[in-house]
Amino acid sequence: MKRDAVTCGGCVVSAVGVVGALWLWAASDRTQRHLGLKFENNGQDFGAALVELPLVVVVGAVLPGLGWGLGAWLLTRRGRGRSQVHG
Repeated sequence: MKRDAVTCGGCVVSAVGVVGALWLWAASDRTQRHLGLKFENNGQDFGAALVELPLVVVVGAVLPGLGWGLGAWLLTRRGRGRSQVHG
């Protein structure tokens, strides 16, 4: 059951990372400029948004997942080392 909880936690962290990355990307001035949310859609460039959006989603999912996995690995490694000394 513990392994299922760790796996579920990693998925949740990745999902939150994607939502957070998308929110930060959409709120940035650079993205607003590319999507043409200025006066009369001045400087609208959907090509930049189409290139950046997949990268934002991938990085938002991968980095939190890697951090979660590294933390889980370090905690299990530390616990395993302690049980071998006392066992």
